[in-house]
Amino acid sequence: MNPTLLAMLAVVIGGAATALQAPTNAKLMGAVGSPVNAAFVSFAVGTAALGVLAVALQGRPDLAAARALPWYAWVGGLYGAVFVVAAAWSVPRLGVAATIILMVAGQLLLSLVLDHFGAMGMPRQPISWGRLAGIGLVVAGVLMVRKF
Repeated sequence: MNPTLLAMLAVVIGGAATALQAPTNAKLMGAVGSPVNAAFVSFAVGTAALGVLAVALQGRPDLAAARALPWYAWVGGLYGAVFVVAAAWSVPRLGVAATIILMVAGQLLLSLVLDHFGAMGMPRQPISWGRLAGIGLVVAGVLMVRKF
């Protein structure tokens, strides 16, 4: 299979999982008392699943390469924690669609800035009117989902 097509499929599946994760964690939040507790349970289950997968695939980390990583390479889990807590808290208040659309809008806005400056070693892709218009359409989508 074409690697680009495979990557696109993986991202679509990941996005679908995100849409499932938000209401799942919102439901969990009701039982465990807070969005932080729900995120903790969610990450514990995810960590266990990843541990089993790592053992099954026998992936061995390159410790020398890991030591050479910049500080920000180690804090990705914090971003995920913010995402899960925000989603669990927001879904009961905004609904699944509006929560996910707003999260995508936030991702797009920051991704434009990261691309523009080539942050974190990524290739530079300047902000353009077309890219800004795309973000505008997403924001318009949020308004439509909330109003109609």
